[in-house]
Amino acid sequence: MVAKNQATIQLLTGDSTKVLRTLPAETVDLIVTSPPYADQRKSTYGGIKAGHYVEWFMPIATELQRILKPTGSFVLNIKECVVNGERHTYVMELIIEMRKCGWLYTEEYIWHKRNSYPGKWPNRFRDAWERCIHFTKHKKFAMYQAAVMVPMGDWKDTRLKTLSDTDRLRDKSRVGSGFGKKIENWIGRDLAYPTNVLHLATECGNKNHSAVFPEGLPEWFIRLFTKPGDMVLDPFAGSGTTLRVARNLQRNSIGIELSDEYCKLIAAGLRLIKRRNGSYDST
Repeated sequence: MVAKNQATIQLLTGDSTKVLRTLPAETVDLIVTSPPYADQRKSTYGGIKAGHYVEWFMPIATELQRILKPTGSFVLNIKECVVNGERHTYVMELIIEMRKCGWLYTEEYIWHKRNSYPGKWPNRFRDAWERCIHFTKHKKFAMYQAAVMVPMGDWKDTRLKTLSDTDRLRDKSRVGSGFGKKIENWIGRDLAYPTNVLHLATECGNKNHSAVFPEGLPEWFIRLFTKPGDMVLDPFAGSGTTLRVARNLQRNSIGIELSDEYCKLIAAGLRLIKRRNGSYDST
């Protein structure tokens, strides 16, 4: 039994397109996931050709749009593959198609992989970043920016100690962007809002899964876009990282995973109970 006020977890086995249809509309606060990339993880999920990726993903996107709350967010971790010596455009094509269906391409965060795997290629360098695309249904959505603030850094101890006359004025942008800064505004502050670049190491232990992202990735977005008690969904649960992090942050969660083997591993790690219909949960 789940203790009072403890987050709940529900794990559903099956194809995301079909399973998502069984979930009620507008009940999820945040969707954060990393689906199989094009032409990758063939041994795990069969592989989706880059040229068919948009066609494959759009039915899923339609269901995600239906079950997401009006104030909710959808964070998609994805990266273009290389086909015939050039980056494929399927991610850009997917963004355009989703916008046609009503999704707002609100923001794009970059995951900088601090310990990306070394190597040498004839016409490019190793990949050290991935996209985390932020989609919403409306311009106004739930966002708790104070939950992800970062330390100001040592620069404030010297720069703010003696202010010049220009530091006390709003410095207009030299490139004509309309933005400016006023250094004086930072006096007495210990925390600042972060950038849209997340510096995180890749997952060193694969937890018996071929594509695991670090816990810090879903954790950052869960803190930013939800509050305790909210519902988080990962339609490609994989090794269960999102579910585990959501529970640790007192958020309820739903995971969907095609592989029965991985579902068993997730259930064992999170101590979930198997039900007669094949699903798992924490209740």
